[in-house]
Amino acid sequence: MGRLMVRHSVLRLSADHTSRRPDRLAVEEPMELRVGGRALAVTMRTPGHDIELAHGFLLTEGVINSVSDVATARYCDSVDERGRNTYNVLDVALSPGVATPPSSVDRNFYTTSSCGVCGKASLDAVRLRSRFSPADDPFRISLQTLFALPEMLRASQRLFDSTGGLHAAGLFTAEGRLLVAREDVGRHNAVDKVLGWALLNDRIPARGCLLMVSGRASFELAQKAVMAGVPMLAAVSAPSSLAVELAAESGLTLVGFLRGTTMNVYAGAERILATSTAAG
Repeated sequence: MGRLMVRHSVLRLSADHTSRRPDRLAVEEPMELRVGGRALAVTMRTPGHDIELAHGFLLTEGVINSVSDVATARYCDSVDERGRNTYNVLDVALSPGVATPPSSVDRNFYTTSSCGVCGKASLDAVRLRSRFSPADDPFRISLQTLFALPEMLRASQRLFDSTGGLHAAGLFTAEGRLLVAREDVGRHNAVDKVLGWALLNDRIPARGCLLMVSGRASFELAQKAVMAGVPMLAAVSAPSSLAVELAAESGLTLVGFLRGTTMNVYAGAERILATSTAAG
């Protein structure tokens, strides 16, 4: 597996002092995802949990719906200048009867770590129909539980503590129990890793769960939540207008600016309970 952090010498400047010191940087490396030997996408990601990343990506793009749709997932022989395997090419073989991805899934073979939707041909191409609609999920959560989630997610960000350069996503129960958290230089990669974990652990559709992200709630992240059947998406920062529109249309509860003891609810407020008791 590739490195997660590297050290780099930096010049530290302040008003009255100059010094050189080592700094830790989050590793960013490309991963090429192939399906049946055909290149499908390249994403700049933090190495680690690549199998989850691949499963989450294929799930949220509508290529697969269950873990049984994947026959094998293996690293290819991609080597560096010293002949060492870089573990940066992953080939997924779909199970018999599972359709190969349509050309609309291709992101021109390249997705930046912060981009996501911009690689699509058009907005219509990303308005996928989920087989796991969150609209009828009876999920409910209390205000007090919601207020506690950002700190719980932050406490799980070990690489962020060392580098300050990673996004995070976490999947929580209605009672506020953290099921899984993942970090990555790309916010959409962190979400794909979380949802890939859920798929591999038979938790798709992710009924009764909340997806928490450390940054903003973009359209693509809202779409990923809908595609995985997640009933609620919460973010510490702002949502986009298209994320709000998608949430309202699909029955996804969308929360933004979840900080301290305040939040903005953009869609699906009926799932948030004013008392400390939640059921769902």
